[in-house]
Amino acid sequence: EITSLLSLYGGQFSSEQEIRVNSPFWILNIPSEEMARGLMKRTVCAKSIFELWGHGRSAGELYASLKNYPMDKMLPYLQSDSTYKVHIHTFNKTLTQAQKIKKIDALEFLPFKGKVNLKNPEHIFWILEDYGMDPNNVPEEPFHLYFGRWIADGQRELIESYSVKKRHFIGNTSMDACLSFIMANHGRVKPNDVVYDPFVGTGGLLISSAHFGAYVCGTDIDYNTIHGLGKASRKNQKWRGPDENIRANLRQYGLEKYYIDALVSDSSRPIWRKGMLFDAIITDPPYGIREATRRTGSQKETVKTAERSTENHIFVSSSYHLSDIFFDLLKFAAEYLVMGGRLVYWLPIYRPEYTEEIIPRHPCLKLISNCEQMLSSHTSRRLITMEKVKEFKDQDQNAYLLDGQYTPYRGHNSFREKYFSGVTKRIAKEEKDNQK
Repeated sequence: EITSLLSLYGGQFSSEQEIRVNSPFWILNIPSEEMARGLMKRTVCAKSIFELWGHGRSAGELYASLKNYPMDKMLPYLQSDSTYKVHIHTFNKTLTQAQKIKKIDALEFLPFKGKVNLKNPEHIFWILEDYGMDPNNVPEEPFHLYFGRWIADGQRELIESYSVKKRHFIGNTSMDACLSFIMANHGRVKPNDVVYDPFVGTGGLLISSAHFGAYVCGTDIDYNTIHGLGKASRKNQKWRGPDENIRANLRQYGLEKYYIDALVSDSSRPIWRKGMLFDAIITDPPYGIREATRRTGSQKETVKTAERSTENHIFVSSSYHLSDIFFDLLKFAAEYLVMGGRLVYWLPIYRPEYTEEIIPRHPCLKLISNCEQMLSSHTSRRLITMEKVKEFKDQDQNAYLLDGQYTPYRGHNSFREKYFSGVTKRIAKEEKDNQK
């Protein structure tokens, strides 16, 4: 998330950060405080950002680093007519109040001229100490210490204010608010973008993009969900109410002006005119576990069964192989994303058999990131972010990466189809076992 936002607002990770990859504290090089504030107005992963005045692997190194920090950068925040306070934050260790006061007093060599104000200070300074990531092996002294001026906090309160528990219209697989905002940030969604979700469901992923000022739309094959009809997913509620729909969700958060529309459509048969349309495609495809994988028609394009959704709406559906879902999704993104636009989606994984070769590829799309969310000891899902780097041509219509080469798609004989069929069965079995 931070890497995507740095590419949007400017800045990069410090070369020093490579030494402390597993540290909860990261050092960034950002050109201005304004850019730093812009980044923090988006992130739900980072808690706070500071102007770093000094750091070291021991207290002595920290103090020496602080003494070398340019005085002209310090003085504007140490004036006699200003107020300040100093916080101490320790990661993986708890200090007594006496220990904290001792550490603050050790900074008396800094030329603080203002008055201490613990309730409403103009400037807040932090001492940050890293005691590692292992709660069962906490060292006596920290691995690293930092001192800096607080600039801004992240947007972690969005997780609570957009909580699915408080949302008007939800489904069986409505996306968690935190993950939804992370996906929007991976997609580098910005004001006036057009963001599309081809498996929109109850529209949870549209909300986070609309919050960042993008215009949102989506499609889904489920007529009842798009129109807010049928059985409710909420406990102790049998049927959905007349105003339970995607538009009502956006209205709930004051975002209705960003809502374009949601259409009933089969993602395997794109309905859009030719030409690039979308700045980002952000979606969570169905895995065939809690939500069925379906498409219109049957394998032989003949009507065998009919399902009645409402009194005047009938559709015929057939199974939609998981590997086909991802292949169609990448092909659609390659054709309908603007250049530099991003595709962000979830990929289910059976961990013992996972290799990076499993990740679907397309010649028009570059893999940007691959992040894992653990579901159980054997299963997980990966948040895949891809960026359009090449214009879509007719020869890319059925291009598919196999054994390092882009070849015409081979349908259900591909190893991915077999792999994802197995993934679905294993995840479904684990869910049943957990319910028991």
